[in-house]
Amino acid sequence: MARREITVTIEAEGRDKGKIFLIKEMASQRGEDWATRLLLALAANGVQVPDNFFDMGMAGVAAMGIRAIGGMPWGAAKPLLDEMMSCVRIQPGSDERIKRALIDTGSDGDDIEEIATRVQLREAWITLHTGFSIAAELSKLRTAAPETNGIGEDTETSQQPSEQ
Repeated sequence: MARREITVTIEAEGRDKGKIFLIKEMASQRGEDWATRLLLALAANGVQVPDNFFDMGMAGVAAMGIRAIGGMPWGAAKPLLDEMMSCVRIQPGSDERIKRALIDTGSDGDDIEEIATRVQLREAWITLHTGFSIAAELSKLRTAAPETNGIGEDTETSQQPSEQ
């Protein structure tokens, strides 16, 4: 059976509006390697892994990983982010049979001109590889995560300034 593919048409206003991208699923070995590198990078950077980590399924693991990737050093995160985008191709014209690798030189003429487009393509990549919506999983994690600012729902607060 062929690897899965999805087509993403950018509908948001901006320089990428109307562009059509194809995202192809990684081969199983490459996907496993990517996920392993993500987990090793998270562990190496002190990300807390929940006790039920192996019961979370791919969706929960990926959501946790994507959320935590923001706390990783750039050198550890960049190769993982780059490999995600290596699965993306563009359909540069109206002929849907013609697709090519992205031009991404960091200058004028790149295929992706909006940061929001890159974010949308990464979310589509995650959905393709895991079968779930990253936005929905992150929302679940946010509601399940304990407050980190020291003020929970049952913490009493005062409207009076503190004395110093």
